[in-house]
Amino acid sequence: MDPLVRLKHAHDQGIIPDSIFDLVVKRFPITVSGINRIEKASGFQYPVAYVEPSLVISSSQSDSYEYGILFARTIPVLFEDKFQVVIQISAPLVAYGLKGTIHAILAHEFLHFLELMRKISKMDLVSDEISGNLFENMYSDETRLFEPRAVFNDRTLLNHITKKFPAGFRDYKLEDKVTKFWTNLNLPTTNISLDENTVKLSADSLSKIQLDPEFISKIDKLSEKSSKIRKKRLY
Repeated sequence: MDPLVRLKHAHDQGIIPDSIFDLVVKRFPITVSGINRIEKASGFQYPVAYVEPSLVISSSQSDSYEYGILFARTIPVLFEDKFQVVIQISAPLVAYGLKGTIHAILAHEFLHFLELMRKISKMDLVSDEISGNLFENMYSDETRLFEPRAVFNDRTLLNHITKKFPAGFRDYKLEDKVTKFWTNLNLPTTNISLDENTVKLSADSLSKIQLDPEFISKIDKLSEKSSKIRKKRLY
């Protein structure tokens, strides 16, 4: 899969202007280097990733004025009984994010991927939990993922994650750039509600997914290591 295929298609249709297209293509190697870095630091292969040519915004159902920017998402796909996890990376992140920010977000989504695979291996994903507001959603997000120190052996990468995700990702400088150079120019924006950003797979679908036993064994070891680190931090 060409990770820039959707961006190229949007550019060909005139949806994405030349200047933005050229900027994303020029800076995309930062994303590639981040993926390579994560694979080296974790010992796992990164899922399929692609650049989404729009700004993805998630809003709370209870408060239409409350919203957050989703610079990347982990999306499970089940097509003709074949399971695949895809990482969606927003074009504004590639265009305007600093190297450390891009790598931290890619690593964070990788943790989502690992947690998703852990739940699937335990048949524990019939219905993922839904939170009513963005703050609760961010808190839940941080408490259910693997501990980064259990997964990555890259100290600089761990520092990036710690600084960017103390309690939900916020990068005000990046958000200001995106507002100025993307939103204010009326470039493509995708709005989703929080309940659309959850995973829902039936028990029948889960039962058809076949996972590599060696991969699951590595996931289980990471889960145990992560649990030990979290207990030490709490007690």
